[in-house]
Amino acid sequence: MDILEDLKKRGLIQQTTDEEGLEKHLQENRVKLYCGFDPTADSLHIGHLLPVTILKRFQEAGHSPIALVGGGTGMIGDPSGRSTERSLNTTEVVKGFADALKGQLAGLLKFDEGENAAVARNNADWLTGTSIIDFLRDTGKHFSINYMLAKDSVASRIENGISFTEFSYMLLQSLDFLRLYEEENCTLQIGGSDQWGNITAGMELIRRSRDLESNAEVKVFGLTVPLITKADGTKFGKTAGGAVWLDPKKTSPYEFYQFWLNTDDRDVIKFLNYFTFLSHEEIAELVKEVETAPEKRVAQKRLAEEMTKFVHSEEALNQAIRISESLFSGNLKELTADEIMQGFKDVPSVETDKSPKPLIDLLVEAKISPSKRQAREDIQNGAIYLNGERVQDLQHEVGEADRIEGKFTIVRRGKKKYFMVKYS
Repeated sequence: MDILEDLKKRGLIQQTTDEEGLEKHLQENRVKLYCGFDPTADSLHIGHLLPVTILKRFQEAGHSPIALVGGGTGMIGDPSGRSTERSLNTTEVVKGFADALKGQLAGLLKFDEGENAAVARNNADWLTGTSIIDFLRDTGKHFSINYMLAKDSVASRIENGISFTEFSYMLLQSLDFLRLYEEENCTLQIGGSDQWGNITAGMELIRRSRDLESNAEVKVFGLTVPLITKADGTKFGKTAGGAVWLDPKKTSPYEFYQFWLNTDDRDVIKFLNYFTFLSHEEIAELVKEVETAPEKRVAQKRLAEEMTKFVHSEEALNQAIRISESLFSGNLKELTADEIMQGFKDVPSVETDKSPKPLIDLLVEAKISPSKRQAREDIQNGAIYLNGERVQDLQHEVGEADRIEGKFTIVRRGKKKYFMVKYS
C-alpha cells in the first residue's frame, strides 16, 4: 500500500492539489516535504501530533520530512482558525520556544538517520534577514489584495478586523515554501485544513517567481489533514486541567496515558487510524473488540499504550501503567514519590511540619474531616486510608513511617476522595 492510499484509508486526507500528479511524484521520487510549527509556547501539544505523525508516515515510506520551526513567523502570528489577534512575544521568548520545539521534534522524527533523515529548519534564518523593500518587491508583488481577501484565513476575520501584521502572515508562509523549494528541493507542504489558503499561496509564489508553468517537469503540491473533532462535541486536546502537552514536565506521562485511555468509544477507532502506526489489520481486530466487548476498553488501552510510547518512551509507558494499576487497586506502596506526584497532581493538598501529630488532628487541619467528632467516626468506620492502607486506630500518630520518601502522605477518605499532605 503506497503512502497516499494508506492516508486515504485512515481518513487522513482533507484536500490535495493535483492528487494524480502527487501520487505519480511520490512513486517516482524520494520527496522532500515540510510542515511548519510556530513557537507559541515552550512545548508542542497533542493538537500538533497529527501533522507530526503525517511527516513520520512519509518518512517511513521513504520520503524526507522537514520540520520547520517558525522562529520568524512566530513573531507575527497566524490568523488561521482564530477570531482575534494573537499576543506578540519578544524575540527572546520566541527563540526559547523555538529551541524547545526543535528538541521535541527531534525526539519524534528520525534525524540524522539514513538517506531520508528528517531535517529541522527555522524560518528566522531567512525572514529576519529580509529587508522590507526586498520582501515587498520579491514576494508582495506576486499577490493581489483581492487574492488574499478571498482566503478563508483572512475573509473570516474581515468583519471583526485584522491587522496588517497578521494579514501579511500568508506572504511569509509562502516565502517559507519558496525558500525550502530553492534550498532543499522541497516539493510538498502539509498542514491542517485551516492551512489550505496559506499552502496554495506558497505554491502560487513558487510558480510565479520561478515560472514553473512553462516547465512541466517541475511541480509543487499541497496536502491537508482534517481538523480533529470529537463525537461529544468537545474540543480535542483539552481537559479540565487545560491543554495536553507533549512536554512531560507540563503533562506527565501518566496524565498523557490517561487522556487517551479515556477516549470515547465513538472516537477510539478514528484516533487509532489517525495517530497510531498500527496496521489496518490490527485496527480491524480492535473494531471487533469495541463492537463485542466495549466494557473491556481494549482499543482505548492500545491507543494509550501506542501514543505514550511514541511521544515519551517504553519506560514512561510502563510507569504510567504501573501508576494506573496501583491507583485502581489502592495499593500505593510500590510507587515512588515521583510516580505518586504524577498520579495525585490535581488532588487537594495541604502543607504541614514534620512533627508527629494525631491522625484526628491532621484530618481536621487538612480539612479532610470537618470536625474531630466526624474524624473519629471516619476512622472507626474504616473510611480513612494512609498511603492505601486502612487505619482504624483512634490513637494513631502520623509520623515518619507514614511519609512517602519523607515528602508527603496520601490520605483517602471513603472510596474516591484523595488528599495530599506535604511536609515542609
